[in-house]
Amino acid sequence: MNSNPDKKPAFGNWQQHNGWRTKPNYAVDLKKQMAECEANYLRLLKLLPDLDESEQWHFAVSDESLHLGELVIKVTERSKYTTLIRIFQKDSWGHWLSQPELSVRLYHDARMAEVVGYQKQRHFDGRYLYPNDKMRQPDEKLQINLFLGEWLAHLQQYGHIAKPVSFSY
Repeated sequence: MNSNPDKKPAFGNWQQHNGWRTKPNYAVDLKKQMAECEANYLRLLKLLPDLDESEQWHFAVSDESLHLGELVIKVTERSKYTTLIRIFQKDSWGHWLSQPELSVRLYHDARMAEVVGYQKQRHFDGRYLYPNDKMRQPDEKLQINLFLGEWLAHLQQYGHIAKPVSFSY
């Protein structure tokens, strides 16, 4: 035991001093973060080939014969180098379960798409100390961008345009 109570333990933080093991602080993997944003940009361009001309898209999502809902993508802001879109799901069970909603900024010059809002929360830091006031995970920003990638991949696999295409002769 330490005979001088004012002297800080030589072990580092108090958890280590008390015999607890701690994980090392989360280090942002910038390559992984950027790769995910680049992949999401390509996924969005594949789903929205008419991004420059259209303002809104509706996709029905189904698994064989089961209708799973509708995904809506809306352009909310356009500028020379960026486009801000809102992606949300509409379905019949939304009255008892909160629907996912993302705001995604597409950076056309960098060819990246980054989640800038999730469930009406904005601005996510690259890493968080844990625990924190908002109970965000240390890699929260990466996780929501990975979620966007999974959502878009699911839409590519199980989605289809909700409005039938009309041909005019």
